[in-house]
Amino acid sequence: MLSRSIKYRYNYKPISSNFSRLISSSRVTENSQKFPLNPCINEILTNPPSPNTKIQVSGWIKASRISKNVAFIDIVDGTTHQDVKCIVRPPSLLPETLNTGSSIEVSGVWSEGKGKQKFEVQVTSENEGKVDVLGEIEELYPLQKKNHSIQFLRTIPQYRWRTESLASILRFRSQVETNLVNFFNKHSFIKTHPPIVTASDCEGAGEMFRIESNSMLSNKKEEEKFFGKEAFLTVSTQLHLEVLCAALNRVWTLTPCFRAEESDTNRHLSEFWMLEAEIAFTNSLTEITKFAELMIKSTVEMLVENKNNEGSNLIDTVDKSIKDQMTSRWEMLLSKENWDSITYTEAIEILQKNVQDGKVKFTYSPVWGDSLKSEHEKWLAGEYFKGPVFVTDYPLEEKAFYMKINEDKKTVACFDLLVPDIGELIGGSLREHDLQKLTNEMIRRGMDPKPLEWYLDLRRNGSMPHGGFGMGFERLLLYLSHGENIKDVIPFPRNVNNCIC
Repeated sequence: MLSRSIKYRYNYKPISSNFSRLISSSRVTENSQKFPLNPCINEILTNPPSPNTKIQVSGWIKASRISKNVAFIDIVDGTTHQDVKCIVRPPSLLPETLNTGSSIEVSGVWSEGKGKQKFEVQVTSENEGKVDVLGEIEELYPLQKKNHSIQFLRTIPQYRWRTESLASILRFRSQVETNLVNFFNKHSFIKTHPPIVTASDCEGAGEMFRIESNSMLSNKKEEEKFFGKEAFLTVSTQLHLEVLCAALNRVWTLTPCFRAEESDTNRHLSEFWMLEAEIAFTNSLTEITKFAELMIKSTVEMLVENKNNEGSNLIDTVDKSIKDQMTSRWEMLLSKENWDSITYTEAIEILQKNVQDGKVKFTYSPVWGDSLKSEHEKWLAGEYFKGPVFVTDYPLEEKAFYMKINEDKKTVACFDLLVPDIGELIGGSLREHDLQKLTNEMIRRGMDPKPLEWYLDLRRNGSMPHGGFGMGFERLLLYLSHGENIKDVIPFPRNVNNCIC
C-alpha cells in the first residue's frame, strides 16, 4: 500500500504566450482566406455578386429554349430549389451535345434580370462567355421533358432524385435533421451512437433480421457464430441508449433501424431511421410528452417562418394541388398551445360510444385490452380531436417489458402521439428502474433474464427514474411534406421484395 506521505508532483505549466499567439494567428476566417470550393448556386443566390461581375456557374440543365438569335438555359445544382438563368448570345456558343440533364459549366457576366428573375448570367462573345458540357446525356436517358409518375420514378433510384420535387425532399431531410440537432443541443442533450448490431430484441416481437458472415455460412459452420452468439440488426436502440443515459443524463440518437415485416404499405419500411431520446431523473410522463411536443413544434416553426428557405423549398416544388393542404397541416400543428391528451381507456370509450351512436364504422371493433388499430388512431386524431393527441397508459399486456407499471397493475406509464392521416408518430414511456420489479415482470412474461443481465445491471448500480421516446424519422418527413408514400422520403427504400440497388 502506498504511503499517504508520498507527494505527487505534476509538471504542469501554463500555456505559453507564444503558443497562444500561434493558435490565435492560425485561426481561419472568411476574410483572411478564400474558401477553397467554388460557390454553389445556393451561395450565389444568397449573396449575389455585384452586377457586371464575371462569374462561373456549374450544374445541370433544367430547361433550355433556343431561338434564332438567343438561347435561354436554366441551371440547377441541387443546393437549392431555385435555378440560375443564363442568356446566351449568339446561340452558336452552345455545344451541339447540350441537352436537358447535361452537366455544364457556364462562364459569363452576372447581370440584373430583365424579366421575372432578379439576376441572370449574360453569356456573349463580347464578354468571352463560354458554355462547356462536362457530362453528356444518352439518347435513352429516362428523365424526359415531361412529368413522370412517382411510381415510375421508384423504378429508377439512380436518377429519381434529380427531379425537382424529390430533390426538395432530400434537402428537407437535411434541414430537419439540422433543426433537431440544434434543438437537442439547446436542451443539453448529447448526441450518441448506439450499435446497429445487437443480440437483444428490444421490442419483443421477433421481427428481426439475423446477420452472419458469408464465410461462416459458406463453410456450413452452423454451430459457430461470428459474434459468438446470434446477432441481429437492431429494431430499436433504446436498451443501449439507456446505458448511455445512465452516464450522460440526456441523450439522443438518429440511427438506422430494421424490421422484418412482410408488409408493403405506404407507411412501412424494412430499413428506416429512428430518432430516439432518453431522459434521466424524470418520474413524469407529462414531462416527456411535453418535450416531444416542443420538439415537433420547433421543427414546424422553421417551416412556417421559412428559415433558410425551408418552407419555400417545399412550397415551390410540390404539386400546386397540395400546397394549401400542406401549409394548413403546419398551421394545425401550431394552432393549439397544448396538444390534447387522453388515456387509452378514455380513447376506447370515445371509440365505442361513437360506434354505438352510428357516427362511425370500423373494420375492427374497439375493445379494451386490444391494441388500437390504424383506423382507430387516424379517426381519433383526424375526426374527433382534429389535431395531434397523446394517448397514454396502455394495457400492460400490449406493451414491452421495460415500461413502468402503473398503480392499477393493469396499465403502464407510456404514450403514443397520434396525428391526423398517419396515426402513430411517436411512442414512449417511463422505464422501470426498480431491479426487483423489472426482474419480476420479465419472469412473469416467461423471459430469461440472463441474456439481459447487462441491462439489469443498470438497476443494480446507480439506478434512477428515467424515460424516453422513439420517432420514425421518415414518418415525420412524410407528414410535414404531405407525401403519399414513405418510400419517397428516404433515398433508397428497402422493404419486402424491394432492393433494386
